This record gives sequence, structure tokens and C-alpha cells, in this order.
Amino acid sequence: MKIVAVILLIVIVAVLGRAMFQMVRGPAGSPKLVRSLTWRIGLSIALFVLLLVAIQFGWLQPHGLAP
Repeated sequence: MKIVAVILLIVIVAVLGRAMFQMVRGPAGSPKLVRSLTWRIGLSIALFVLLLVAIQFGWLQPHGLAP
């Protein structure tokens, strides 16, 4: 489960980088830029839901910060 979360984080950063590239190269409201940012938002929400489900089913154990 941790590997899936890390892979999703890497994909989110890659899509964000692609959106940044599109923003620099093209107009601000280009369809490619909007699509990249939409994918990033969708993947971020999916990661959040995945983490909540993993905690609920006990696949991940949250812990507090060490003192």
C-alpha cells in the first residue's frame, strides 16, 4: 500500500511538472494546461481517498509524531 501511495505521489508531481511546462510554453488557458491540472486534482483526491480507505481497513497504521 505504501508503494502505491509513493507511486501516486510521483505521478502527481510529474503531472504538475507537465502543467508547468504547458503554462510556460503556451497561453494560460490552453486545453492541455487545463487537462493537466484536472488530472493532478483528480489524482490528489484519489490518493486522499485511498489513504482514508487504507487506514479504515487497517492496511496503514497512522502514528503520532515522536516527541
